[in-house]
Amino acid sequence: MLTEFFGASTLEAILLTLKLAFITSGLLLLIALPLAWFLAKWQSKAKPLVMSILALPLVLPPTVLGFYLLIAFSPQSALGQGWQNLTGSNLAFSFEGLVLGSVIYSLPFALQPLYSGFSQLDNRYLDVAKTLGFSAFEAFIKIVLPLSKAPIVVALGLSFAHTIGEFGVVLMIGGNIPGATQVLSIALYEQVEALEYNSAHNLALALLIFSFVMLAALYRFNGVTRSDEAR
Repeated sequence: MLTEFFGASTLEAILLTLKLAFITSGLLLLIALPLAWFLAKWQSKAKPLVMSILALPLVLPPTVLGFYLLIAFSPQSALGQGWQNLTGSNLAFSFEGLVLGSVIYSLPFALQPLYSGFSQLDNRYLDVAKTLGFSAFEAFIKIVLPLSKAPIVVALGLSFAHTIGEFGVVLMIGGNIPGATQVLSIALYEQVEALEYNSAHNLALALLIFSFVMLAALYRFNGVTRSDEAR
C-alpha cells in the first residue's frame, strides 16, 4: 500500500531518512546531555561566546554550513583523509557523512531544551543528594535525569523532526544518491524538478502531517508534565 502511494524510490528514501533521524537523535542525546549540564553549571566570561558558536546552526544558512562541512569531509582535509585511511571510503557523499553533518546541524535543537531545563532545576535537590553521599555522576543519573524528563523528550523530538526535514546541509554533503544519501527532502525536490507534482504532493502532505503531529505531541507532553510538576 505504501509503495503504491509513494513509489518504491520514495519509500526507500523514507526508510533511509528514518534511519538517519534515529541514529542522529540518539547520538545527539548522548552528546547534548553532558554538554548541556556542563554549560548550565559553567560560569565564565567566555560562556556567551561558546553558546553563540553552538547555536550558530539555528541562524546560519544551511548551505553555508553544508559548504564548510563538505570541505571538511573532502579527502584533501585531515578529517576526510583520516576517515578514508581508516575505512577505505569517502566521508563526503556517504551515509556516515550525513550522520556527522546532521549531528552538527541539529545539535542546537537538542542542546537548547536541555540547557533550559537544567538551568531551571532547583539546586536544593543536588544539595540533598550531596548530603546523602551521592557522587556528582550518581546525582546526575538518579536526580537530574528523572527530574528532566520533559526537556529530554523535547530534545529528542525536536532533533528527530529537524533531521527529517533537513535539506541544504544534506544536499551539500550527501548529494542525491538513491539508497545511500537520498533523504526525503531531496526526493521531494527531485520530484518537483521532474514535474511529478502528484508524487510531490503526497510526500509533502505526509511530511506536513508528520511535523504537525510531532509538534502537537511535544507540546501536549510538555504541558502535561508541567501540570504534574505544579501539583
